[in-house]
Amino acid sequence: MATSTQGSTLADILERVLDKGIVIAGDISISVATTELLHIRIRLLIASVDKAREMGINWWENDPYLSSKNQDLIEENRQLHDRLQILEAEMRSLKALTSSPSISETNPEPSGNVGEI
Repeated sequence: MATSTQGSTLADILERVLDKGIVIAGDISISVATTELLHIRIRLLIASVDKAREMGINWWENDPYLSSKNQDLIEENRQLHDRLQILEAEMRSLKALTSSPSISETNPEPSGNVGEI
């Protein structure tokens, strides 16, 4: 009976998996009778960054939430939020001015000459 005297450490296995890449795929379906209620398709790729680039997968390089562009987006979002708050305040004040009754509507001047009967 032949036994392997050379054991693989977790680091060796991980290095091989990342070097070659591994794909895990599966489908999950939940049905009642013949009616499918839920269908989940799972596709998982585990590989090193270099191997993923070889395969043409590099979406993380352009995703701003995974790069240093994230802080720029947060700052831009804060500035836009501040500008929106200012514009909304100006709109409220303009609406208040146009909807409040004017002086001539609250105190109409008498028509005709003063002192005439």
